[in-house]
Amino acid sequence: MPELPEVEVTRLSFADRIAGARIVSAMLGKPLRWPLGVPVQQLSGRTVRGVRRRGKYLLLDLDEGLLLLHLGMSGSLSFGRSLPARGVHDHFELITTRGTLRLNDPRRFGAVVFVPDEAAPLARKLLGGLGMEPLSEDFDEAAFHAGLKARRAAIKQVLLAGDVVVGVGNIYASEALFLAGIRPTLSAARLSRPRAAKLHAAIRDVLARAVEKGGSTLRDFSNARGENGYFQLDAMVYGREGQPCKVCGTPIKAIRQGQRSTFFCPACQKN
Repeated sequence: MPELPEVEVTRLSFADRIAGARIVSAMLGKPLRWPLGVPVQQLSGRTVRGVRRRGKYLLLDLDEGLLLLHLGMSGSLSFGRSLPARGVHDHFELITTRGTLRLNDPRRFGAVVFVPDEAAPLARKLLGGLGMEPLSEDFDEAAFHAGLKARRAAIKQVLLAGDVVVGVGNIYASEALFLAGIRPTLSAARLSRPRAAKLHAAIRDVLARAVEKGGSTLRDFSNARGENGYFQLDAMVYGREGQPCKVCGTPIKAIRQGQRSTFFCPACQKN
């Protein structure tokens, strides 16, 4: 599943190129996770003012209304003036004066939703429960610690839940907890203020480095230019079960938490 760095990398790969484009026409193929909300023909003639991100949602600001895009489990976007012929898994297109934006989603868990603005009930439903943005100035250290103190679940699960801090997916939660020296099974409520501060810094560091390296391509992720990511090549624990820790040499362990694989160093990460 594309995580926050992959979504941000995708945004950066086409936001400047589509800003100011007028929508000539739009195409909606097989049903996605949620309905578009308006007849697809109503998108024609509108102008794309810019592209923002909230968690794993891309927000296309139009001169009239807003498009919320989610890549789901297997979705990817491409943007260009001369894309290949539409394939069987291409389920949404915006044809604009600056190129075509196309959503490819083999599993169709992604979504494209039109709302009048962010105050609309559907927008509030999709975005209202999201936690703090970890790459923004709104990611407050004290508020982060307070949010953790209110949760008794394992810290890895709390990070994945997305209501304290948004977008720290499976890969990056394992990596941030390693950098902070925190065992993923530790109750979030047990983190002291200094340890929460280390985790706060580690989350920002890991996600920023992932964006710089183009995200992680474990299967088929690519940005809107068709470029792969390389963060996975620098992973300290994720996907390295049985291999020696790059810091202490202890074999990396893997466990299951909430049906997801968690990787950690039993020597470097403490309860």
